[in-house]
Amino acid sequence: MRTIILASASPRRKELLRRIGLEFRVSTAHAEEVCNDRLSPRDCAKALARHKAACVAHHHPQDLILAADTIVVLGNDILNKPVDADDARRMLKRLSGRCHTVITAYTILDAASGKSRTRAVKSLVWFRKLTAQEIEAYIKTGEPFDKAGAYGIQEFGALLVKKIDGDYFNVMGLPIASLAQTLKEFDIVVL
Repeated sequence: MRTIILASASPRRKELLRRIGLEFRVSTAHAEEVCNDRLSPRDCAKALARHKAACVAHHHPQDLILAADTIVVLGNDILNKPVDADDARRMLKRLSGRCHTVITAYTILDAASGKSRTRAVKSLVWFRKLTAQEIEAYIKTGEPFDKAGAYGIQEFGALLVKKIDGDYFNVMGLPIASLAQTLKEFDIVVL
């Protein structure tokens, strides 16, 4: 089987790939995560995933590269990873009691042949109304700081969520059902 290179340091993505039995190595994409303002959030996520895959492919020219990017969208605003506690607080207050969109795009790139597939999956997430005390307690857990939108649904952040419509694993950072189907195009069968 070809070597899969995960172009991400995300512990969540590593965990999800392990859950479905994929063997992989990690090579972090040192790519700037800046997107053209004219792109839709979906196209932005796809462009970032493609860029990360291309950056890592230079170092692994015979391997299969998997890169992903997750974007949280509230209204017309993209909520990136918070820069500090104040930024996390602002994001969580904005998300409180509202529905937002989580888009995860991933790219699979066969570095040897140049064959590439990029997919984007969308999920809707509703937060319950949060109190100021809950927001402060959540910030103190440290969870918000390495996650788009300032929360992780798989940890204490699950307590903030009222419901989701879509793929739970997409909200975590990698839509594994979609990914498994796309991997078949590269002769990798998960199930």
